[in-house]
Formats: sequence, C-alpha cells, structure tokens
Amino acid sequence: MPTTDTKAENDIKDDLPECSAYQYLTKILCAPVYEAAINTDLDYLTSLSGELKNKVYLKREDQQAVKSFKIRGAYNCIRQLSDEQRAAGVVAASAGNHAQGVAYAAKALNIKATIVMPETTPDIKVEAVKRFGGNNVTVLQSGTSFDQAYALAKTLCSEHGYAMIPPFDHPNVIAGQGTIAKEMLEQNPDLEYLFVAVGGGGLAAGIAIYIKQIRPDIKIIGVESEESACLKAALEKGAPVTLPSVGIFADGVAVKTIGTETFRLCQAYLDDVITVSNDEICGAIKDIFDDTRVIAEPAGALSVAAIRKFTKQYKLQGAVIGGILCGANINFHTLRYVSERCELGEQKEAVFAVKIPEAKGSFKAFCTMLGGITITEFNYRYSKGGEAHIFVGVKLKRGNAELQALLKKLNKNAYECFDMSDNELAKLHVRHMVGGKPQGHINEHIFSFAFPEYPGALMHFLTKLGEQWNITLFHYRNHGAAEGLVLAGFDVDDDKRTLFDSHVSELGFDVHEHRDNPAYRLFLSGQS
Repeated sequence: MPTTDTKAENDIKDDLPECSAYQYLTKILCAPVYEAAINTDLDYLTSLSGELKNKVYLKREDQQAVKSFKIRGAYNCIRQLSDEQRAAGVVAASAGNHAQGVAYAAKALNIKATIVMPETTPDIKVEAVKRFGGNNVTVLQSGTSFDQAYALAKTLCSEHGYAMIPPFDHPNVIAGQGTIAKEMLEQNPDLEYLFVAVGGGGLAAGIAIYIKQIRPDIKIIGVESEESACLKAALEKGAPVTLPSVGIFADGVAVKTIGTETFRLCQAYLDDVITVSNDEICGAIKDIFDDTRVIAEPAGALSVAAIRKFTKQYKLQGAVIGGILCGANINFHTLRYVSERCELGEQKEAVFAVKIPEAKGSFKAFCTMLGGITITEFNYRYSKGGEAHIFVGVKLKRGNAELQALLKKLNKNAYECFDMSDNELAKLHVRHMVGGKPQGHINEHIFSFAFPEYPGALMHFLTKLGEQWNITLFHYRNHGAAEGLVLAGFDVDDDKRTLFDSHVSELGFDVHEHRDNPAYRLFLSGQS
C-alpha cells in the first residue's frame, strides 16, 4: 500500500557520530528554528478536560505557516548544511507535511530545492508545496507510492550532488522537533503526562530526549495508528523492522520502518507506546474541533485519541496532560469519513445487525423494543424469506455498557443480534449497500481491494481485473485519500478458483478475502 515518508534516509548523516543526550540537549537549545517557526500556543481544552476529569492541554502546531511541526526539523536540518551543500541544492521525497516544510525552508534560506511527490498526492498538497517554495522549489511527481518517489530523489542526488533532507532520521531534524518540548515545559511546567504521535519517530525522539533530561518524572507516551505501528513492532523485535503494509487514513504517520536513530532514542526514553484505531482518531478530530474550532488532520489528532483512551483505561483523574496537534493539512473530502466514524470512536454511537421475523407487525414490535433510545441509522428491506435483517445505528449516552445492555435485552426477547461497531466491512461498505441479495445460488467470493488513487485509477483497476470473471457485487467510494477502497464479489466455479487466485495475485493490489463476515452474510449474501 502507498505510504508517506517510509524510509529512514541516511544520505547526509552517514559520517555523523551518534549524539549523546547532552549533545541533543545543546542542539535543541541552540536550534535556530525561530528564524522560520513560531512558538505556538498551548491551549487548555475545556470541554475534553471536563469530560475526562483531567487537565488536558494541546500544543497548537497547526499555527505554523505550513500547518504542521515539520517546518522545525526541515529548517534546522537545511540551516546546518555547509556552504557547498547549500550551493548544490537539496532534494526531498515526501507526499505530505515534510515536503511543505522543506519548501518553506528553502525559500526562507534562498536555496534551490527539488521535491519529489507521488502522482497520488492530492492537488491541494502539491499546490501548497509550490506556493511555499516559490521560485526556489521544483516539484516533480513520480510513481504511485513514496518508495517510487524516493527512488527518483536518490537518482537526483547521485546525478546532481544534492543533499537529501530526510523527514525524521537525522540528529538535526530530531533536534528541530525537540524545540516543541522546550516550549511546552516553559508554557506549563506542571505537566505530568505527554502524548506524542509516532510515524518515523522524529517528533517523539526529539521531545523525549529533551524532557527526560529536564523533567524525568514526566511520563512520555508514544502514540501510533493501529494500521502503521512500526515502533511497536520494532520494540517487540528489539530493532527496526519493516511492516508489510500500512493503512493510509492517518497518512502523516503512515511509515513502514521507523528510523534507526529515532528508534534508539524512543526505545531509551519513551515510557510507553499505545495504538489507536481509525474510529478513535475520528473521535479525537471531533474533540479538537469542539474545543478549538480547528480541524486536525488524522495524524495530528493521534495524541488526543490516546489521551481519551489512556485516561479511561487506567481511570486517571486530576492529572495534567499534554498532547500535540502536530498537523492540520487535511484533505476536505476526508471529512466525510471522519463525520461517519467519529461518534463510533468516542463510543457515543454503535451499529448492529438484528434478525426479525418477516411478518406483519414485527417491524413495529422491534422498534417498540428499542424504547426511547435515539436511532441514528436504520436500514431495512422486505425479504421473501421467513426473516428480515436490519442494520441499526443508535446513540449512546453511557458508552459500550449501554450497547451491551440493549443487545442483552434484545437477545432475551428472541432477537438474534450482531454487534457491528468494530466490523470494518460493515462500516466502510455494507452500511451503504443494505437492501439487495442475489436471487438463486452463485459461487460468490467477496474481496476488498486497495489501489493507488489517481485520475483514471478506477478504470485502470477494472481493466487489470479483466473480463473473464463475472463481477457479482461492486462498491467503491472515493474518500479523498491516496488509495481507492473497493468491495467486489466474483462468481468463480470451484474448478476455476486456483486460476482466479493466480490472476488476483498478479494484480499487485492489496487484497483481502472475506469468508465468514456476518455483515456480508446477513445483508449481501444469497445464503444466510
């Protein structure tokens, strides 16, 4: 799957000795980042603090000119280059905030920069890089993934002698990000917990190495998306490992391999690492908006998602907690997905399926059984069989406990229920498709596909699928992300299954077969 900034580039650090903790402290204190960055606000989140019964503060890196913290590390790294390196120019590969930081720094320092971005990069990000860099920056687009863009950047380094500016795995980048920690301690010296998003690890490493020397009592907790937990995997193995694939909803932290130096520092100085789901991230975006009226990008909301999860899990109250809104470069169309999922992430909404008799009065009887609970979604269609399947969304006031009580009540009254709140197939596809089943028996097999999203990508996907297989079901929604997500069914005879599998494996897409998913079985399959 396409990722952003997935490698720990070593191009300009191979000859650098490993920095000690004291050297990092000096680098952070002396970093000239304020030539380009600002000391951002540390806002008290009134609503969230009241709900969680803790004092929650949020560092507003969305206030930077490039709407993310990346300007700090990019500027500090470029600023430290030799005169010869500056004269030769710099290059970076990025699909996101790092590209904007490099562009801004190059213009501020009057250095020529070439930035390579994948062809799948949303236009809004490409235009932002051009705007920030002006005449100092050349933007090239190559390939459909970061790896392909990075390959071209490496070639340009060799051909033109450019200095590669890495997104995270370099002491000067780490030190630039560490200036956030210095500001936070000055703004609120009473902090007890600090939650930091982890992608490649530059932000977490810089913050941890500074705070643990000044205030070792503060607990620093790294936060990863469940779909790109490269630090967690590295900690389990004792060394950086490469994930086979990563999800791209939180594209700012969609990193397959944590950096070598960032891993060393995170392993030594972080107190814990936790992961959060996409739904929890969506809930955090809403939390941040409720308190600040700012729309965070998914990666930028990771710390708040973890604060909610951590305080509830450990029943923490009365603590002074800090988080970092590390970016607000969100694609507007992504908000459709966020809006659908945020209340699920906060456990303020749940979705479930239920079987009811296909008989007169049974629909009304079921609604009566729900009582006064607020219904957020209701999908029902007449069936010729003896039972009907209903997809229901309900508003929750007491979280999962209220849902379990409702399901228990329904089961007690002979309604067979299926909790779909954690069923990705149901939430992403089936809730938009309820109401149709094949008439008669077919050898249907259901797959979800992910493919690089760019103009004409869906037609390219269909062309690669070929015409030799009968498509029985197809659902595609453009979420404004770097990948298109498709649910597709195929009529494949048993004696052709091996040939079909061989064809699918040659497509080069990320693919997963759904065999016994209750969402498919209840609402889309001809066999219940």
